[in-house]
Amino acid sequence: MTTASATAPVGVEAGAPPRSVVSRITDRLGSGVVQVVMVLLGLFWLVPTLGLLVVSLRTVQVNSAEGWWTIFTKPAELTIENYSNLLASGFTASFWNTVAITVPTTILVIGIAAMAAYAFAWMEFPGRDTLFLVVVGLLIVPIQIALIPIASFYGGIGIFGSIPGVVLFHVAFGLPFAIFLLRNFFVGIPASLLEAARMDGASEWKIFASVVFPLGKPAIASLGIFQFLWVWNDMLIALVFANPGSQPMTKALQSQMRQFGSNVDILSSGAFLSLIIPLVMFFAFQRYFVQGMMAGSVK
Repeated sequence: MTTASATAPVGVEAGAPPRSVVSRITDRLGSGVVQVVMVLLGLFWLVPTLGLLVVSLRTVQVNSAEGWWTIFTKPAELTIENYSNLLASGFTASFWNTVAITVPTTILVIGIAAMAAYAFAWMEFPGRDTLFLVVVGLLIVPIQIALIPIASFYGGIGIFGSIPGVVLFHVAFGLPFAIFLLRNFFVGIPASLLEAARMDGASEWKIFASVVFPLGKPAIASLGIFQFLWVWNDMLIALVFANPGSQPMTKALQSQMRQFGSNVDILSSGAFLSLIIPLVMFFAFQRYFVQGMMAGSVK
């Protein structure tokens, strides 16, 4: 009688599920070739960023006469004149407005959502499940339907057009997803850890600060990256709720494009400046981001 092990391919255990085509190709090519291909793909996706950087470091006349790739044969064309003009145009204030909006929003969303997620995951109180369903339901509420009512409300309390008003709007619409994400992560923490802390006399706040929050760092870091990028790159809320004195970089760039459609020197340098900060943010927390994305995939 022919057994399953006799007919199984070499290197495949009997009864093992069939391997995917990608896995078989990876084994044949070797990990080194795959890594080279991945590096080449990464460099390919960075080509637009490199082109934007080169355009921002050349004069308008040079950019109009030739493509950005000619910089490899003419490095002397590089100049920081565009960035000097950008700073002179008052773009610095918009940069700091963006920081003043993004950083507090990210911190508030993470702090409030983490505490709410812990309560939904590990604390018993009346109406907990119903309230959590309400939070999940808020995920499908479009931002657009709230713009006019909240703008009227902001006008009534005197914060329309201010940075705190923009921050509050971002926090309100960022919390439902943040609470949903962190709650689903916190429920995966072993209950024995929390019970052991309670037996040692730890309060709920102590358990949250000393046990749950440190274990949730991968998910919290992933949420922080997403929230930072969403707020940093937002333009819709800035167009509605920010006045010229509190406008972030996205609105400042949009106004430059409206007034001076061929103002490539200001637009390119401003766009690259608004791009480089999120890139630094992502690479700085890349390790935690990967851990957060893989959390829960391995038991």
